[in-house]
Amino acid sequence: MSRLSGLTASDRHRVVASDFGSQAAATADWDAPSPVDGWRARDVVAHLTGWFPAFLADGGVRFDAAPSADDPAAVWSAHSARVQELFMRDDVEFSHPRVGTMPLADAVDRFYTADVFMHTWDLAQASGRRPDLDAEFAAQLLDGLRGMEEVLRSSGQYGPAKTAPAGADPVMRLAAFIGRDPHFADAR
Repeated sequence: MSRLSGLTASDRHRVVASDFGSQAAATADWDAPSPVDGWRARDVVAHLTGWFPAFLADGGVRFDAAPSADDPAAVWSAHSARVQELFMRDDVEFSHPRVGTMPLADAVDRFYTADVFMHTWDLAQASGRRPDLDAEFAAQLLDGLRGMEEVLRSSGQYGPAKTAPAGADPVMRLAAFIGRDPHFADAR
């Protein structure tokens, strides 16, 4: 049973951000390669804490980025707490030039929480771990992403899909779809 599907956007972010935070806390080598081509473990955190403030600003929402620090886990902790506070602004309409208009909570859930979920796999893999991610939620994300594959691939933000092994679970199939080597951690 999915522990994410029936949650509110706020609660889903809290759980997903906590899972990512657990992976960050367990990361000993921030310079270890990640499954994202050219990225180290620290780059996974930098990506999530870097793109989101600009995305919100493009939609008219002010969001102060977490202060930089030498400790990516501490940066993540401060950043995810700030993101969680956005859910208290439930009357804010978010209007982004590329994604349209929607409630702010929906925008955070749809674009950011989903990204954190997928990058949790990357951060865990950088340390040779397989995270315990929600398979049902991964299957939902995969179904949604497949429906817009051409847009994803043309954006340059996703590499070519990899082949998931026969019998792979939805988490591994999602990782392969977004261009990650499903056997990355096995080679470490």
